[in-house]
Amino acid sequence: MENPFEIINNRLERIEKLLENIYSDMQENRGNPTSPKIMNLKQLANYLSISTSNIYKLTGSRNIPHSKNGKKLYFEKSILDAWFLKNTIMTNDDLEQEALKYTLKRKFKRR
Repeated sequence: MENPFEIINNRLERIEKLLENIYSDMQENRGNPTSPKIMNLKQLANYLSISTSNIYKLTGSRNIPHSKNGKKLYFEKSILDAWFLKNTIMTNDDLEQEALKYTLKRKFKRR
């Protein structure tokens, strides 16, 4: 028969290992908090740091992608992130390259 103190000691060691694993997982995820995939109006206001009335204006003018279920507005984070990237402003170098491409493609006409 095994000593009861050894059984307790073995169990405590397993519990300590589990706690260490949980703690290390929490430390890894600390810098990368998971955000919800679908946000409501208040969550979006916090995410964008703008007022809810401004969000209502954007949805009313159909300038921001959203879903509506009854009276509630919902926003999908991945679609909003793609929408933000679509609305990026080109730098002066990018504009010059686009203008150069346009002028090279364009056929010159003599008058």
